[in-house]
Amino acid sequence: MNVDTFERLLKQAVRDGKTIRELRIRVGKPVMIRMEDGENTLFSDGTCGAAEAYEEKVKNAVLADRELIRGILEICSSHSLYAYEREIGQGFLTIRGGHRVGIAGKAVVEEGTVRTIRDISSLNIRVAHEVRGCAKNVLPHLMEGKTFLNTLLISPPGAGKTTLLRDLIRELSCGGSWGAGMNVSVVDERSEIAACFEGIAQCDLGPRADVMDGCPKAEGMLMMLRSMAPDVMAVDEAGGENEILAMKYGMNCGCRILATVHGADIGDIMKRPAWRKMAEEKIFSRYVVLSGALRPGKIVGIYDERHEMVAAADSFSQEYG
Repeated sequence: MNVDTFERLLKQAVRDGKTIRELRIRVGKPVMIRMEDGENTLFSDGTCGAAEAYEEKVKNAVLADRELIRGILEICSSHSLYAYEREIGQGFLTIRGGHRVGIAGKAVVEEGTVRTIRDISSLNIRVAHEVRGCAKNVLPHLMEGKTFLNTLLISPPGAGKTTLLRDLIRELSCGGSWGAGMNVSVVDERSEIAACFEGIAQCDLGPRADVMDGCPKAEGMLMMLRSMAPDVMAVDEAGGENEILAMKYGMNCGCRILATVHGADIGDIMKRPAWRKMAEEKIFSRYVVLSGALRPGKIVGIYDERHEMVAAADSFSQEYG
């Protein structure tokens, strides 16, 4: 299938102002579309239906092939796929607008390092979207007077932690009734927070945010501490031993930390020795826990360094997924 045909069917299927969140394209498999109301299958008559029902209509499902994947990648790389070899080796491309194309296929390994990916068989196109204001009711619970408290966002994958992180950065950078804006250094190893394209952030992080894009988190945090003198350091999906050491170093330098980690709750991350030690040392003063149930953006609660609840779920009535 060529890209033009695919685009036409997709436009027919997604109408009435519905917003696509994610496209899953796999060779020989039905194209799956995730929208606000859940996952759907794309059908060849220009419609889409519930994903769980596709087996009954599989003969009408749009099956992806290598031509489609190759065509999409050519467009995403501005027909210069070779220029994106390093990004492909990391398993994704970030394109204009901050949209991210995840890639799976045959890894080409040299000296123990993945150089690139060949025979690409799967794409996961994640449509970037900001939810401005989603952190507005959260931030007051993360402040002590005009001081931002070291904060860890905990959530399962896909539960909205990066969206919340991004808006917290914007709020801190802009300032508000709680006080003046802060200098926020963002270490964006996977280009997910700022969604930089050619070095320019595609997402609004406010006027006082500086981004180190595509840099390993531990190294990037130390670089930003030396060069940008941040009030707050923000990092997504932290957890490695070197990353934890870098966060501690930053705290000792008087910098506040805003980080995220995958986990179901505080008890879940406590199962990991490094995070258990962080919790026992009361490194973080606030824990924001999000639920992976139903839709992204559901906050279970906010907890202090003693793991006692500061704000309950009913304080955050609106999801932002």
